[in-house]
Amino acid sequence: MDTYDLIVLGGGPGGYVAAIRASQLGLKTALVEKRDTLGGTCLNVGCIPSKALLDSSEFWARTAGEAATHGISVSGLKLDLATMHQRKDGIVRKLTGGVSMLMKANKVDVHTGTGWVIDAETVEVRSAGKGKNVTLKCRNLLLATGSVPVELPFLPFDGKVVVDSTGALAFEKVPDHLVVVGGGVIGLELGSVWARLGSKVTVVEVLPEIMAGWDGQIAKTMRRELGKQGIEFMLKTRVTGVAVNRGKAVLTAQDSAEKELEIAGDRVLVAVGRRPYLEEGNLETLALEMKDRRISVNGRYATSLDGVWAIGDIIHGPMLAHKAEDEGMAAAECIAGRAGHVNYGAIPNVIYTWPEAASVGPTEEQLKEQGVPYRAGTFPFAANGRALAMDATAGFVKILAHAESDAVLAAHMVGPWVSDLIGEVVTTMEYGGSAEDIARSTHAHPTLSEVVKEAALGVDGRMIHAKN
Repeated sequence: MDTYDLIVLGGGPGGYVAAIRASQLGLKTALVEKRDTLGGTCLNVGCIPSKALLDSSEFWARTAGEAATHGISVSGLKLDLATMHQRKDGIVRKLTGGVSMLMKANKVDVHTGTGWVIDAETVEVRSAGKGKNVTLKCRNLLLATGSVPVELPFLPFDGKVVVDSTGALAFEKVPDHLVVVGGGVIGLELGSVWARLGSKVTVVEVLPEIMAGWDGQIAKTMRRELGKQGIEFMLKTRVTGVAVNRGKAVLTAQDSAEKELEIAGDRVLVAVGRRPYLEEGNLETLALEMKDRRISVNGRYATSLDGVWAIGDIIHGPMLAHKAEDEGMAAAECIAGRAGHVNYGAIPNVIYTWPEAASVGPTEEQLKEQGVPYRAGTFPFAANGRALAMDATAGFVKILAHAESDAVLAAHMVGPWVSDLIGEVVTTMEYGGSAEDIARSTHAHPTLSEVVKEAALGVDGRMIHAKN
């Protein structure tokens, strides 16, 4: 039996990137994935299909609602949801197929089946079909099993009426009334999709504001803009149960005064977060050190057991595909005896609604709590020529810089394509740059990126195209 230098358990963004990088570094590598396709939750039932539906539904909404403003007369619009799903599924097939080709190109052996850990050096690949189980040996084992949606005991998924994010990506018809439990990234994105396509959407959130952990000004602005699109928000409301009858659901809930409420809908999306996926694969036999239900690792992604490493949603940090990718590269480099590093202070977070929201670094609230002296510069998209030409003027960019050194500490944005604009600030932070560095860099005119420059100018109170 051949022994691999590295076996990776999990073919998601962290796992497949780690496998590719390890092979590039000369390690004989195998990847074990229980799905028939690679890419994990992100490519198969998460990031990619949700963005495909977000773009399609935005195309529909803008055509129906804004075409006339641009001098375009449109009549007889008809929604073909089946074709929309076909487009989404085609994109997923293309990308997952592309990952498979990358495995072959990089000489990574892919084994399909559940990776059952015998010990730190032995993995049995258990086939779900009629194929034979295969036993693999390794010198290093990298765990990258990802996460799954949180299921609440009083809101169990039935796959039809009460669904998780995967179910909400595949509704065969537009729900009349979609109730979304949870005002975070997944709930807002998928709620936006169906609201644009004609659903009444109600978001129920137990906290006083949506987007927990985000900058307060960003969250408030997003709630206002999404509210303009018809999404209703019920804040400080705790869901306590659900009754499903004849394809309809009635949620029971309590408001902040503990008044009993009932919320009726024909579909319920439970989007209250995700949890590390550690149940399958006999991982408990490794007896790894844990903290807060995640695997503990050191700065090189090594666990408490020699030769076993871990990355992604099952370790500390935000549950983000790009975070897992960077950890996959860094872990592979560490396993190969090289230096590998991820700067956790410069990992962006994005919500792909319209307008979009993006952030990197601490919020103003966190800086105040930590006693960090800072200055803020804020510039609105309403004062930007490109945003006006696009008819996309909602939102702003806010840059936070250290009051003494001027080093960029954070940025918080809501507006058009801020998912791309945040990259400039991430790069500046990665290199220890200042607000002045952004302000002194030439930005093309007219572009949305000028909003970032003006916000950086605003840190020093010298914005040109708005009042300081």
